[in-house]
Amino acid sequence: MAKRVLILGATSSVASEVALIHARRGDTLHLCGRNVQKLDAIAKACVDAGAARVTSQTVDFDALEQNEDVIREAIAALSAVDVALVAHGDLGDQLASERSFKDAEKILRTNFTSVVSLLIPLANAMEAERSGALSVITSVAGERGRPRNYTYGAAKGALNVFLQGLRTRLYASGVKVTTIKLGPVDSPMTRDHKKHVLFGKPAGVAKDIVAAIDSGTAEAYVPKFWGAIMPVVKNTPEPVFQLLPFLSGR
Repeated sequence: MAKRVLILGATSSVASEVALIHARRGDTLHLCGRNVQKLDAIAKACVDAGAARVTSQTVDFDALEQNEDVIREAIAALSAVDVALVAHGDLGDQLASERSFKDAEKILRTNFTSVVSLLIPLANAMEAERSGALSVITSVAGERGRPRNYTYGAAKGALNVFLQGLRTRLYASGVKVTTIKLGPVDSPMTRDHKKHVLFGKPAGVAKDIVAAIDSGTAEAYVPKFWGAIMPVVKNTPEPVFQLLPFLSGR
């Protein structure tokens, strides 16, 4: 049965692949993103792929005071939301965030506060409908603070905790909440990072995300092998952790 799908942050390489999967299923899509040219291109690709209908909305998610209206307009475009994916985020500049609160707050706002400002009205609407699947992309960086990205990781870690509470709150209403703990992906966001075998590819990562949402998984590591790696990273004693450059280095 066709679904009504909302994707917030649809212009990212991963989210656009998720949108295309839903388009091929014949779903109705509402896409929100910052870059109007990219948004238009993704919307056209979804129409070409077979989506029942595609609407879009240009949004600056960091404008927090507007996000309640963003959700209201998105729901109006779809009538109701069956599946929602919150996919926006930005690594930011770790070194700058260590020297300037302004830079640190920008990372925290983009990756945590802005997401919460979207989740509150979206969760309330889905709770009122007593159905739906709500999913959010966080990061394996939120599992443990590391010098190379701990400001970003702190935002994602806080988001993980928020989603745990939201998932239990919405359980009685039948709304499923899925936390996607994403590992590094070979994408424009990581273009300045040295790539290695643990980097995922957008198309494959998107398939895993959709599978996790479809199954109603509470917390999913994507790609799945991070589910074996992260318990080791999380549970390594700090005195040992600090002596291991591949974990504690920049």
